[in-house]
Parts: sequence; C-alpha cells; structure tokens
Amino acid sequence: MGNCFSDVKGGQQAVGSGAQLVVGGAVGDGSATAGTCHNDAVDYFFRAKGEVALFTPIELSLSASKLCDRDYISKSDPMAVVYMKRRDGKLEELGRTEVIMNNLDPTWIQKINVTYHFEIVQTLVFRVYDVDTEYHTIPVKMLKLENQDFLGEASCVVSEIVTKRDRSLTLNLRSRDGHSSRSLGTLTVRAEETVASRNALEITFRCSDLVNKDLFSKSDPFLRISRAVETGGSIPICKTEVVNNNLNPTWKPLCLTMQQFVSKENPLVIECFDFNSSGNHLMIGKLQKSVAELENLYQSRAGAKIMAPSSGFRHHEKVLNSELFVERFVEKQLYSFLDYISSGFELSFMVAVDFTASNGNPRSPDSLHYIDPLGRLNAYQQAIMEVGEVIQFYDSDRRFPAWGFGGRAHNGSVSHCFNLNGSLPEVEGVEGIMTAYTSALHNVTLAGPTLFGQVIKKAADIAGHSLSCHQAKYYILLIITDGVVSDLQETINSVVRASDLPLSILIVGVGGADFKSMEVLDADNGRRLESSTGRIATRDIVQFVPMREVHGGQISVVQALLEELPSQFLTYVRSRDMKPLNVL
Repeated sequence: MGNCFSDVKGGQQAVGSGAQLVVGGAVGDGSATAGTCHNDAVDYFFRAKGEVALFTPIELSLSASKLCDRDYISKSDPMAVVYMKRRDGKLEELGRTEVIMNNLDPTWIQKINVTYHFEIVQTLVFRVYDVDTEYHTIPVKMLKLENQDFLGEASCVVSEIVTKRDRSLTLNLRSRDGHSSRSLGTLTVRAEETVASRNALEITFRCSDLVNKDLFSKSDPFLRISRAVETGGSIPICKTEVVNNNLNPTWKPLCLTMQQFVSKENPLVIECFDFNSSGNHLMIGKLQKSVAELENLYQSRAGAKIMAPSSGFRHHEKVLNSELFVERFVEKQLYSFLDYISSGFELSFMVAVDFTASNGNPRSPDSLHYIDPLGRLNAYQQAIMEVGEVIQFYDSDRRFPAWGFGGRAHNGSVSHCFNLNGSLPEVEGVEGIMTAYTSALHNVTLAGPTLFGQVIKKAADIAGHSLSCHQAKYYILLIITDGVVSDLQETINSVVRASDLPLSILIVGVGGADFKSMEVLDADNGRRLESSTGRIATRDIVQFVPMREVHGGQISVVQALLEELPSQFLTYVRSRDMKPLNVL
C-alpha cells in the first residue's frame, strides 16, 4: 500500500498499526492485528538504504570447551572470530570476541551482532585462535589472524540456532580441511534478540457528532495519529481504517508499539479526516493528547473535545461539539517471530508443481520441465531447492506433502491434485521432493488447464485439521507454475476461505508468460480479496513472484517470496491472541 493520502485502492485501510514491530532501532517482523497493512513509510526508508525491511537483530554469545592447548608453559589465550558466508562463497567478518587469557574453556563477554533474515539461508563460520602473548597489547580488530595459532572452526546456519528452544547450539570444532579425527573441542553459540522494548498498546477509538463534510451523504472519517517531536512538527505513525458514511464512528483497534509513541508523556497529534478517493481528504478536526491522557480518558469514560482546523483568518481554535472517546486501552507485549518458532511453533512445507502442457515436452531441452543430464537445475527444481532449503529448518520431521496439478495419469483422467510420490502423500526432505518430481515426469503426461483450487483446498484441509487438533503448526504452500491460473475466481474463493487458517501461499511464476493477472491474488495494493459471495479475506496470505524478475537482480526468489511470511504468520497468531508455547 502506498501513501495513505494518495493511494485510492488501499487508502481506506489502516496503516502502521503495529504493522512493523520496531526492535532495537530496526524494523521487526510482522503486523500486530488482523487487517493492518505494512508500514510502507518505514519499509521504504530501509529499502532506500539497501536493507531488507523484514529482519531481526540478534546477539550471539559464544563459549568453548576443551580447546587445544597451543602454549608450552601456559594454556591457550583464545579469541573467536565470526563470519557470514556470502552468496558467492566468500566469508564476511562480522566480529571478534575479546582474548581470554590461559583458558581452554572460555566464555566470551563480547557479543557478535547478526542481522537475522528469515528468508535467507545464512551460514555462519566460527574460527577460534590462540593469540600469542606478543600481540596482547594490540586491539583485537587490528590482529592479523595469520599470525595467530588456529584452534579450530565450526559452521551452522542462523536458523539452526534460533529454532532451538533455548536458542543455543553446540558445535564440534574441526580442522580447516575437516579431515582431522582429533577432537578440537566444542563451541557453543547462543542467540538473543536485541529488543529495546516489546511493550505495546491496543487502543480502540470512537468519535461522536463529527462535522459533516459531504453534501449528499455523511462523512467517511478516519484518524491519523502523529508523534510530536522536540525539533517541532510531528511524524505520522499510523492511521485507522475509513468508516464510511458515519458521523459517530468506532474504528478497529490500533496497536502502537512503544517505539512509535516513545513514552506515555510524549504528545500525540490526533487528526480526523473525511476520506475522499481523490486523495484530497478534508480535515474535520484535531486534538493533542499524550498516551497517559488517553489512558485517563478510558478510565474516566470521558470524551475529549475536538478542535476545528485552523484557518488563515482565525487566531483562536474553535472548539467543536465533536468528541473523541477511548473505548479500549490495553497494555500488552508483542512477541516476535523468533519467540514463536523457538518455543516450538513449526512451519510445515507443502509444494504443488504445474504439470500442464504449456511447459513443453519434458524430453525437449526447451521445456521448463527438462531434466539436464549434466545436473543443471530447471526452474522448478530451483524454486523447490531454494525455498525448501529455508523452510526445512523450521519443520522437525521434514516430511512434506508434494503434489502435482494439471497432469494426466495412466488411466487417462486429468488430475488437479495428485501425489508426486504416487500413492504416498508425503516425501522425506527437500531431496525427496526433487526425486518425486523427477519420477512424476516419467509417469504423468502433461495436460491442463492450470487450476489452483484443488491444491489450495487440500492444503487448507490439512491446515484446518491441524487447527482443530490444537497443533502449534503453520503451513506454507509453494505453488510453482508456468501459466496464468484458469480458475481465477475459484482460486480467489479458495484463498478467502483459507485466510482464517494457519496457512500462507507462495506462488512462483516460471517461464515467459504474462503474469499480470496473477497479481490480483497478491493483495499488496491494500485491498483484500473478495470471494464470489462477497466474503472478504481475513488477511493477506498470498505472495506471488515471477522468477524472471528476481533472477536477473540481486534479490533471490527466496527473499522475494518469504519476506512477507513472518508478517503473515504474526498477523495470524496475534489475531487469535496466541502466545509462544513457553508463555503462560
């Protein structure tokens, strides 16, 4: 959704209501309540600086045990260095611990800061060195590592750490070549989220006797809330949705984080506008209240007078009969994506592959389904591997349902949801998906048309069963397709029905088709999907990405697909007031 004062399609939606949980000075991961949209102002700010918006800053604490002793008359003086492996395979140093004297079981105090991106497989490499005595007076950042004795190294991905219940992982140190059978000790890594504050407020506003700005109907009011700043002026932090044709509106709850309002004493400017689709919204009135004063309004059940907008000839603000009331005021904690998955919530992966004839004969090198004898992955294999490698870290049993659609079986019938693995609905791991996919190409004839409805219904049935059994699971369905969906309205109906369930749908478009009509499924324009019966989707659960648009750039398919997933997950659990499993 764009600027709330110019975006016609999304202009009636709420914006910034906890849509980005700001933690530790960085943008966090997810919307606080159902029906809220991304805070695009914050999102754009970080993207303009080259940062991916959805990330969580974490601190790594390191300790080691039973290190090798490289000194003759004393024990080793260990220091740890942490690297991130880049996409080109090169190592980027993230930081160094301090040197601990004469200790083979060190616990370092210096933390290593890492920006955790859910949508990327982030490989960490840890190297431990014995720092010679002659270098002890040199700052650790200035030390030349080639002059130090190497004690061992270990590696893991960030996901392996944060998914542990205690966010702690112990690794065996090895030699550089990895062939040494001698024990070099262990390294333990613990991750902690660097959160300045999780405190948030859920506030419900209503107004009475608003001034009517329309000639032939009533005003369509919404509130915009801004934080006053010491340097003068104010910074908008959120707005409510629009309530149409109503002079006594009650808006949906807003969720404000402490990072947004700073403190209870900090003044907030609350402005009421009459929405116009042209973007020229008319101000009805405004007032200024701190969070503490809003709390007093709630406790006293009193209203606050709204002031008329100032004009050039008016020296004193006019007090209107209109009043603002606080119907609900609740202090709460916003748990992060990491809080949930480290407590035991799992992300379960499902995949559906397009077997329609438009992909081309699989035996032809021009086919999107061509299996290269030299091992080069086709577009379907790339999508399965790249997304699967990320999701598998969050699924303990790593058993994944794998389906095909649009293919003709040996009996001549076309199926729009069949098991890739024949009679077995699940496969073992990402490699199992790859094997089943290759096998299906030999056993299924490509047919058509391109229909998503049945695979979405199948995924929704699984997610619904899990919900009824009170399982702590959230499902991700990956649909890989070469063509525009033929049953668009039925697909929309299926998505709307599934929007109440613990399910997100990721769609990758492969090949050269025109996918513009597919973008309606991805409600990034701020308007939620509507079924043929008029039902509105509870939340946005679809992310669509054409592969050709991302493979030519710096961002990967995984980043493009999964950057919304933490937000979709948090929208679901927070709307149901679900807490992490270790929170009473």
